[in-house]
This record gives sequence, structure tokens and C-alpha cells, in this order.
Amino acid sequence: MTIKAHIIDVLNRRRYDGALTVEDGRIVSIDGNVEVSDDAPCVMPGFVDAHVHIESSMLLPEEFGRVALEHGTVAAVCDPHEIANVLGEAGVDYMIENSRRTPMKLCFAAPSCVPSTGFETAGGEIGVDGIERLMGREDIYALAEMMNSVGVVNDNPEVMGKIEAAKRMGKPIDGHAPLLTGDWLKKYTAAGITTDHECTSIEEAEDKLAHGMKILLRSGSAANDFINLKGLLADHPERLMFCADDKHPDDLLKGHINEMVRQAVVCGYPLWNVLWAACVEPVRHYRLPVGLLQEGDAADFIVVDNMVDFNVKETYVDGRPSHAIHTSGAVDGSWPNNFERTSVTEEEIRVKRVGVEMKVIGAKESSIITECQVVKPRLSDDGECVVQDVERDLLKIVVVNRYSDETVPQTAFISGFGLKRGAIASTIAHDCHNLIAVGADDRSIVKAMTRLIEEKGGIAVCDGEGVDVLPLPVAGLMSPEPAEEVAAAYERLNRKTRELGCRLSAPFMTLSFMALPVIPHLKLTDKGLFDFSKFGFVEM
Repeated sequence: MTIKAHIIDVLNRRRYDGALTVEDGRIVSIDGNVEVSDDAPCVMPGFVDAHVHIESSMLLPEEFGRVALEHGTVAAVCDPHEIANVLGEAGVDYMIENSRRTPMKLCFAAPSCVPSTGFETAGGEIGVDGIERLMGREDIYALAEMMNSVGVVNDNPEVMGKIEAAKRMGKPIDGHAPLLTGDWLKKYTAAGITTDHECTSIEEAEDKLAHGMKILLRSGSAANDFINLKGLLADHPERLMFCADDKHPDDLLKGHINEMVRQAVVCGYPLWNVLWAACVEPVRHYRLPVGLLQEGDAADFIVVDNMVDFNVKETYVDGRPSHAIHTSGAVDGSWPNNFERTSVTEEEIRVKRVGVEMKVIGAKESSIITECQVVKPRLSDDGECVVQDVERDLLKIVVVNRYSDETVPQTAFISGFGLKRGAIASTIAHDCHNLIAVGADDRSIVKAMTRLIEEKGGIAVCDGEGVDVLPLPVAGLMSPEPAEEVAAAYERLNRKTRELGCRLSAPFMTLSFMALPVIPHLKLTDKGLFDFSKFGFVEM
């Protein structure tokens, strides 16, 4: 196969006309003495997502790959952290096995924090021995995000054992260090941690760059720090990568890394800098088996119409056009899961009067960082219980351990969702994926949660009477259905949530982070209200 086009040689920062010849999945020659017309397409290296949790797309790896390839993403560094917290190593095995059904090069990292802390209950656990096994596998490319920064700076034996296992195998170690600075950051990076995707400002990113880290510019459904960080592309392309991290199915259908590239180029950042971060640096940093449009490379490349819009006309992986490579599709109806909870009641989520003030979780648009607010509670008519105050946007948030019937639900209050009635619920609750809900009244909360218990996983909206649900039978995280069907159901639930008054653009994605204690500041886990600044539980 020979393709005549404008050749975009990112490694050598040059564009030239040529003919690219592919045989047996590799680029055997690139003839630069071939004339092509001005309106000929451009051939360039494919995009690489440097950090993604496929589970957050609610799609199986094979279906995620189909959609991402359409957007020109030929490879991704995948952290199966979500399913590992539900199923342990068996979850990692499932993701890798299913990924073989797509031509996209899904390269997995070993989840380092399963569970991320002892402050919530997970369904699976991967200790030092498990990390040793995973790091010894050829299909594991890195140690995934080390979220337990406290464990690193305090030389926690298990945390350091996992880091040492990665070092012995010569594989990179990813970081996860929101707002970390000073001596803690110095010790964190000195442990051998090489990347961070949690920066929210240029100042934070430059501090981490100065400590030797590489920065991943993230554009996800809930956290879009790319908006604040893209200015780094002016000077640091060799220290930057692009990632989606968490992207829901409706957003994935609209675009992937190609959207970040398009936006950066339109904003005027140097083309070669942008493409280096989007195509080259992830391959070099993680030593991925991905070609970079050089003679002898694997024939992984994309054909685009121009270098401004980046409309993808075709994606090639190992020399084959992705549209012509068909997977057999998901046919097995016996999905892996871990769900033992059988009920939740209104009585269990009542909150007794706590005093003249209470702490409230403050959720924010396009951010997974919350505020710790202090407000005067609204009391029930008999003065015995604290209840929702819709006028002040003080709603109940409830987290229930999905892995056991022997625990009681944890309840707190949250602002920022804006529901005027009803409730929303989900079994996607980072990191341990317990059952979580936010609602304007207890009855709606319980109805939404009960439906998800019946389904053994999913996301749901209760309008006060009926419950609409998107079932997620694969570990309570993913659907086996096509991306278009999952996205349509997800958009329907988002629309219903807006009809209930919610003002967040991605309410279910935001909800999924309200139980994550390793992200500042106030969160609710199945064990209680957690204050990141104190790194411990607090009274409401």
C-alpha cells in the first residue's frame, strides 16, 4: 500500500510532500521526491491518550477503542483502577483480555492504589505481591497514578514496596498529586514519580516541572484543566502530554485528543509543540509499541484533511485502516461484578440534629475539587432532624457500601447540584465505586438507590415518582451496549437531571468524585465525612 500526501514529520518538525509505502504492518519507505497536489490530505502520527480510565466512558475497551480510533487516537495508556477496586486483579485481567478485541493499542498500567486509602471500602485489593506480578508482565507498561501522596512522603512500607517493584522492572511511575507543593512535593518526586495530571493552574504545573515531573494536560468530562494549562505548550512540549482521564460516552462520541489539538492550534500555540505533546511524548515516555511515522516504524498513523481542523479521514493501526477491522462484538451475557447490597431505607439516611452549624460539601462546575462550607442547618418540623433546604441548595448526599449488607449508609449535605426535586444516584463513585446519591428528598434518594441495587449497578434519575436508569452490569461501571446507545441513554438521564433543576454540565461525572478522599477538600465515603486538609474523618 502506498499513500501520497503531505507528510507531517513531528519527530523532525518538518512538513514535506511524499509517498509512504506500507508492507506487513510497517512503514518500509517514505519517498520525499514525490509531488502531490495542494489539496492532498496530510498524513501524521496518530494521537495518544497518556492517561485514561476506560471504565469512565461506561464502555467496554473494545467499544471505547472503536470510537477513539474514529477520532484519530491510535493508542492510550489505560489505568484499570476503577474495575480493580471492584474486582481486584481479576478486573485488570478482564480489561486486558477485552482490549484484544479492538485494533487500538490499549496499553495498560498497574493500578497502584487498590484501594487508594483505608478511608473507604473497596471490593478488591492489590497489594505489593500483586503489583510485583503485574509489573512483571509485558502487557503492563507503567505503575499507574500513585494517589497516596501521604504514604509516599511518610515512607509507608506498602506504598514504597509498590514503587520499588516498578523501579526494578524499569517502568515509569505515574503521579496524582493535587495541590502538592514544598517539601512534600520534593520528597514525592524524589521517590521516582514522573508525571502528574492533577494540576489546576500554570503556577502549580510550573512548580512540578521544576521538580522534574512531566505534566499531563487533561480534558475530561468533569475536570477540564486543559483550559488553564494550555499556555505551557508555548515552552515545554517535551515535558507535556495530553490525556482525557475520565470521559463520559456522550463527550467521547464528540471528540477525544483531536479536540484538544484543534483547540490548541486555533489558540495560536506552535503546531510542532502541540503535536509533540499529543503524539510523540507519550510514546517515548511509556515506551509504547506505537509508530511515529518513520521508516521501519509500525504503520500507526492518521490521515487528516488539514493541520487546522484535523478532521480525521482515516486511522491506520499496523498498516490496516481501522474502519475495515471488525471486532466480533460483545456477546457474552455473564458479566463480572461484585455487588452484595440488598436494600437501603429512609430511616437509615435520616440525620439527627447536629448543632447550630454544619459542614457542607461544596461541589463546583468543571472541577473535582470541592469546598468545605459551614452553614446553619434546616431542621424538620419537630426539630429532631436536619433536612434538605432546596431554596439554599442544601441537598442530602448518601454513600452506601455496595459490597456488604452489614454496614449503615453515610449521610451528609452538599451544595452545587441545584436539584429542586428528585434525586440522582450512581454506582460510579471513585475510587471504590460504592453506591452514591444526591437528592432533594429522602424518598427519591431511596427509590433511585433501590433501583440500582436491583440492577446491580448503573446510573439513575428519580423525578419524585418514577426512576429512569442506565444499567451498567459490567462491574457496576460499564455497559456492553454500543457507544451510541449508551451515550443516548446517558444524555437522556442528563436531560432529566437538568429538568429537576441541576445546573452542573456533567452532574453524574461530578457526583462520581464526591466520594474520593484523595482529592481536596471535603468528601463523603461509605465510612464517613472526610476532610482532605486534615486527612481524616470529621464530624458534620
